[in-house]
Amino acid sequence: MKLTTITNVSLDGVMQGLGGPDEDRRGGFERGGWALPLFDDEGAAFVYEVYQRADAFLFGRRTYEIFAGYWGVMADSVNPIAAALNTRPKYVASTTLTDPQWADTTVLSGDVAAAVGELKAKPGGELQVHGSGNLVRWLLDNHMVDEITLLTYPVVIGQGTRLFPATGPDAALELVESQSTPSGVMIQVYRPTGRPQYATATAD
Repeated sequence: MKLTTITNVSLDGVMQGLGGPDEDRRGGFERGGWALPLFDDEGAAFVYEVYQRADAFLFGRRTYEIFAGYWGVMADSVNPIAAALNTRPKYVASTTLTDPQWADTTVLSGDVAAAVGELKAKPGGELQVHGSGNLVRWLLDNHMVDEITLLTYPVVIGQGTRLFPATGPDAALELVESQSTPSGVMIQVYRPTGRPQYATATAD
């Protein structure tokens, strides 16, 4: 399976608490719910199509618990996101989650790199990672991500957890798809291509 990450971020890279004011208040975050006012029909259609492509989902613990508490209680919903999440395998990279209540969930608590490698080796379309910032950064650092989808919203949040840290590994990306929605959300799909090339000093 191809491992893809799908992340909603503000223009300043914040990914925390996009869905609602009380979704994630870690660190005193008070600006939750910033994405929904800009989530228009075209953006929704794109996201619905993404979820339908998934053969399985991989989560970090915090995102898994948020999704389980929201989408997991919509087992009979016709919502395309709920339908995909409730009918396909879910994997959680966690050393603290011991008794997941969401059906068809497997906890990856041992060698996560080996477990993810085994999942990627299975036949199928996409192993999708939604949200899960710490996990996404770890997967990128370990060169396990095949494709990155960013939905960048035209808003500066000014606080909160960002997708990429202030310092960390570098990566070159190839843009393979780009579009914008009427509300100004930029949807861009990238493939990692190794390390960036840097200019070298030249003699006058």
